[in-house]
Order: sequence, then C-alpha cells, then structure tokens
Amino acid sequence: MKRILSILGSSGSIGQQTLKVAECCGQEVAAIAVNRSVELAEAQARKFRPRLAVAADENAAADLRVRLADTAVTVLSGQEGLLEAASMPEADTVVTAVVGVAGLRPTLAAIDCGKRIALANKETLVCAGELVMARAKETGAEIVPVDSEHSAIFQCLQGCRNRGEVRRLIITASGGPFYGERREVLSLVTKAQALKHPNWAMGPKITIDSATLMNKGLEFIEAMRLYAMPPEKIQIVVHRESIVHSLVEFEDGAILAQLGSADMCLPIQYALTWPERTPGPAKSLDLLSCPPLTFQQPDPETFRCLGLALECAKKGGTSTAILNGANEAAVALFLEDKTGFLDIPRLVEAALERVPVTDTPGLDDILDADRAAREAVLKAMR
Repeated sequence: MKRILSILGSSGSIGQQTLKVAECCGQEVAAIAVNRSVELAEAQARKFRPRLAVAADENAAADLRVRLADTAVTVLSGQEGLLEAASMPEADTVVTAVVGVAGLRPTLAAIDCGKRIALANKETLVCAGELVMARAKETGAEIVPVDSEHSAIFQCLQGCRNRGEVRRLIITASGGPFYGERREVLSLVTKAQALKHPNWAMGPKITIDSATLMNKGLEFIEAMRLYAMPPEKIQIVVHRESIVHSLVEFEDGAILAQLGSADMCLPIQYALTWPERTPGPAKSLDLLSCPPLTFQQPDPETFRCLGLALECAKKGGTSTAILNGANEAAVALFLEDKTGFLDIPRLVEAALERVPVTDTPGLDDILDADRAAREAVLKAMR
C-alpha cells in the first residue's frame, strides 16, 4: 500500500533511514521537519519534493526559506510548523522521529487527525502513555512502533487472537558498550567511549541512553503503555548479539521471536506497510553466519538508570515524565562535557527526589513535571 508521509525528524538517523525506505518502496513524502540541519533539509527537499519543510529553529527556517525559494516547497518554523506538518491533510502517515518530549504535542496533533503514527519517539509514551493511547482509541489513529524491540513485539503479537493469551513480553537489550563492567570502570567512561555502540548506529542521545541502559528502562515503560501490560508481565534480557529483537511468550508456553540483522530499515518499513510485507532495503539475516545467541540478566544496580526506570514504571503518574525530563537534561550535560557518565543516574535520582509526583496527570501536569525535572537537574549541578 502506498502511503503519503510526514517525517518529523528527517535529519536524524531514523528520519534519514525512513527516506531510504520511502525511496525504495515508492512512498510519497509530503512533509519533512528538522531542528536546524539546513543543508540536509535542503537536499532532502530537492530530492523528495515535499509540499512542506519545517525547521524548528527560527534562524534555520529563514535560511532554508531562502535556499528553497526557487521551489514550490513551503517552509515553516517552530512548534507551529511541527504541528502543521503533523496534521497536514495530504499525509496519511506521520513518522515521529523527533528526539525527546518535543515530539509529544506533534504526535497528539497527528492522533487527533486520525493518522497512522509510525512511532519512533519513545518519550511520548513514557511521559504521557495513558493519555496518548486513550486519544488514539477515541480517534481511531493507528500507532505502529518503529523501535526495533517494540516492532518485534508488535510482529510477534500477530500470532495471537487477543492479549489475554500473552503470558509476558520479553524485551532484549544489547547491554551497550559497558555491560559487565564494574562501577569503578563506569566512573572513568568518556563521551567518546559511550558513543561507540557495539551493534547499532544511532543518534547521540539514544546511544548514551543505551550505554546507561536507560533506553531499556524507557522501552519497558513504553511497552506497558503500548500493549496495556502490567510491569510484572514484562521482562528485560540482555542479548549481546542484537539478532533477536524481542519475544512474546504465550499462555501455552510457546515463545515467538522476531530475528533480523541490526538494520532499522526493517522496523521502519513494517510500520509504514503493515499489515503488508514488501521487498525493501533492509539487510537479510544469514543464519549460517550468526554467532551463538546468548541471554543474560540485566544489572539494574550497577546500571542505576535502568533501576530508576523500573521503579518509575511501578510508581506511574508523572514519575515517568520526571524520569525522562531529568534524563534528557543529564544526557545533554554529559554530551556537552559538563558532567561525568555516572552523574547521569545521580542527577536523574536527584530530580526524582525533588519533584512531586501527580498520580493522575493531564497534559499540563506532564509538561510541568518535565520542566521541573530539568530545573532540578540544573540545581543539582550547582
């Protein structure tokens, strides 16, 4: 089925691979949105000829508008531009690949228009999962995950008639570059070391989250919201080879797994073409050249970010928004060389201790919790 796409975050790793899938599979691109990557946005606009291009940064948008003056592409800026790209009538599918909580409002705007959401922004469900899923149910919007782990679960769930047949969801984790190391070693980790993921090529924020195992904690929370599963029916296992992307165990004891190479094109394409499968650019997995597949327990004590995320998963309310906002702020400081690797969980925990939790939050409560968490991280740095 041919779809018309609006790609929010087209300059990032997921966004660029989405355009690769779109080109290979004959999908039309109606809109692209970047933060401030003007040169890349210009190249994408000239190649794919979207009706709309958005740069969140006002100065970048002004530059892009000049660069595309000889085309029919409309250039918008800021949050208003993102919301326009998310809700434009021409697009039936919105790929939400904006990093962080900034993707929440555009995702809700797309849901309100009843579009298919190819969800690559896990923070949306971490911070406001109940609200988002309830809104999607009201409008009939489809939410199809792009994350490789949640795509794997989504695919495996096609093998059951209803969720009552599911015993547990099993999320795999690569463990990042430091799995098995002691805290004394982690205290010496540099930014360059943390940005070297052993299996996946990703953006800097998600790569750091993978190194701290926060990414897996966020995925645990996301799975609770996306599949309406309690935390006791979700398990994380470390699978260093990144070949089994996740599994589902059913009540009869059968376990289905989705295997594939470490190539995001496959889950991206499935989010766009589901329930159909078509040829695409993803690399095939050669079973005869695979290493032995291993599975181990994660270590939420050494990797404190994972432990904090699991605690927030059980607590609920705005605790998950506080967790996410504090983590975004702490990771940004680490990427700016203003703090150490083990300061990330320390700062997140400080925010969780300082910011009060609202048990049944609305959107404003969630956004307020996010802001307060970021402020708490900065205060904890002083």
